[in-house]
Amino acid sequence: MIFLAGFLLPGGCVPQKAAEQGEKLTIAAAANMQFAIEEIVKSFTQESGIPCELVISSSGKLTAQISEGAPYDVFLSADMRYPETLFNSGHAIASPRVYARGQLVLWLADSTVTSLDSPDISHIAIANPGTAPYGVAAEAYLRRTGLYARLAKKLVYGESISQVNHFMHSGAADAGFTALSALLASDLSQQGSWSWLDTAAYPPIRQGVVILNNKDLRQASRAVAPAQHEARQQAAQQFYEFLFSAKCKAILEEYGFLIDNQVH
Repeated sequence: MIFLAGFLLPGGCVPQKAAEQGEKLTIAAAANMQFAIEEIVKSFTQESGIPCELVISSSGKLTAQISEGAPYDVFLSADMRYPETLFNSGHAIASPRVYARGQLVLWLADSTVTSLDSPDISHIAIANPGTAPYGVAAEAYLRRTGLYARLAKKLVYGESISQVNHFMHSGAADAGFTALSALLASDLSQQGSWSWLDTAAYPPIRQGVVILNNKDLRQASRAVAPAQHEARQQAAQQFYEFLFSAKCKAILEEYGFLIDNQVH
């Protein structure tokens, strides 16, 4: 699923090489970042003049695409494991850095229901732990609270947080474990009931970012001038630095992400 965000503005702080080459950044982001990253990219483009294209999917699926040569410039994962894998395999120019921590919430369609064991709940949506870090966190929560064995048959798996929210919004699920950031940006926050889950009951959702080196793209496009690749890399670095700016941190906090001393 591709969202086009941003546009080229005249003037501004466009790096000269990027402007001359007409570079556009392709930013891959985890599904829980969909709404926050759209606002972040809009703000970045207004400030820098650099247009961006967004690719939104599960962290695992995006990692597989990057490993197979997808020409993305920056990858914002919902955890640190996937970007670390990319760095260790030579697909990133530096080790990943935490830009925020996510929060897991439980949503119930019927606000009168008080337990997931209720016979009124037939299906509980959860992101696939194999590709989505929020799915890992949700499964860990169920196991640590002793609920997993009793609820396993009720679980329905979405490829990403976006699909989990679709299950909840469409009525295909009576309850769901989702990202606070995704919930706050949708009308699900005004339906049923939802609650924060104890962060001690699931692994910290430390979301990481890396700048990708596009080595496969360089090898496949020998006719492209090295200056064009350099300009694209400079633009990616500028976005990376913007991600840790006070302006961007304020956007992340607005969408329910935690910014602490791990993010600096």
